[in-house]
Amino acid sequence: MFEKIRVIFTIPELRRKIFLTLLLLAIFRVGYQINLPMVNPDEIQIGDASGTNDALQALLNQAAIFSASDIRQITIFGLGIMPYISASIIFQLLASVWAPLEKLQKEGESGRKKINEYTRYATIGLCIFQSWFYLLAMPTIFGSSKIFLDGFCDPGTGHLYLQWQIIAVFIMTCGTAFLMWLGEQIDAYGIGNGISLLIMAGILARMPLPVIQLYKNFHDAGGLSGMKISGGDASLVNLMMLAALFFAVVTGVVFITLGQRRIPSQSAKHVRGRRVMGGMRQYLPIKVNQAGVMPIIFASSLLMIPAWLFNSFRMNGGWFGSICGTIGDAFSRESMFTYNFCYIVLIYFFCYFWTAITFNPKDMAENLKRNGTIIRGHRPGKRTADYLEKVMTHITYVGAGFLAIVAILPHILSSAMHIDYNLASFYGGTSLLIAVSVAFDLVQKIDSHLVMVNHKGLLEK
Repeated sequence: MFEKIRVIFTIPELRRKIFLTLLLLAIFRVGYQINLPMVNPDEIQIGDASGTNDALQALLNQAAIFSASDIRQITIFGLGIMPYISASIIFQLLASVWAPLEKLQKEGESGRKKINEYTRYATIGLCIFQSWFYLLAMPTIFGSSKIFLDGFCDPGTGHLYLQWQIIAVFIMTCGTAFLMWLGEQIDAYGIGNGISLLIMAGILARMPLPVIQLYKNFHDAGGLSGMKISGGDASLVNLMMLAALFFAVVTGVVFITLGQRRIPSQSAKHVRGRRVMGGMRQYLPIKVNQAGVMPIIFASSLLMIPAWLFNSFRMNGGWFGSICGTIGDAFSRESMFTYNFCYIVLIYFFCYFWTAITFNPKDMAENLKRNGTIIRGHRPGKRTADYLEKVMTHITYVGAGFLAIVAILPHILSSAMHIDYNLASFYGGTSLLIAVSVAFDLVQKIDSHLVMVNHKGLLEK
């Protein structure tokens, strides 16, 4: 392995791409630490929006995962890359139901460039909208108007002055546009998918925090005998169980992420002059986890709405407020049965929904037919499309089950072992899936460069 890593840095082009990617990621992390102007950094509780309720805190935690930033920190990159991801998802959904976009998508590279252009425009619009409401919600999120320097927030009402809001909206919009540009530069001149690497960098930057807290608890308690993990027992046996479980979960995530259903196929023979081409037996690879991490994103985001809505009605008091409070507690993360059951149902639903959007068996059957490739035992055309749809239905069920287990595992560990949820999230959830998927995509791109110069890839034995 070390010899293969050494070989990577002996290839000038690949070495240049890697160093450029690291430089751009370092620029992103530096900008992540720059606060908005006229904000008092001493009043910002880094990583903790203490003035929020549980539903809003969960929403902020979820947004922090996908934004490659932390919306709880008032920085120039406060919105992160989330507006661009939202715009991309919107156009991907529209392309499946709106004929003009569907036509553009089928035009090849020129159509994709046009859709990317529309996505950038939509990103700017979302940035303006989201940053404006984010600034309005700042005093509520942080529970204080002291986070702003004197002269920019009315001390009586806590409202921000319009001039400062306009400047802050412009800065945050430019920050997200700059991150979008960074991602495109990584795509063009670096290695890997730029947007995915930005998200992964944000996730990895937050991962050491629970470990540091665990070490502080260990140090303050004077060893394992008196140590507690957020109220739970931290005996040597429990810590070893957590470590073993972490490696088991990572192994399972890697196995399912790379898992494929290989459908045997055979291409027809073509005679070109005196050469006979094709006629080889191949296989059509279909990923077990075709939907990726999107079902967890949709399901977790949708589950935040009932908890936030009913907890808001709880403030009214009386019998109606009491009923709303009971329902809101049932949809909170601490409710083991109701929350996890709804979570699993939504993950299965969005797995099939997203797979139906991204995987079209009719188009795939037509492409196979045009290329002279057949799936053995099935006639080209409708029979092949029906078979592909049947196979995808079966493996999507398995992939959805895997996503459901990974998604609810942090909730189960946090409740059963009484450990902090941030530490439990090491053992599953969206962060782990994203980190593993992006890491393997990066390794595969490095492998393709190594193979081009006649070297063995990182994944080859």
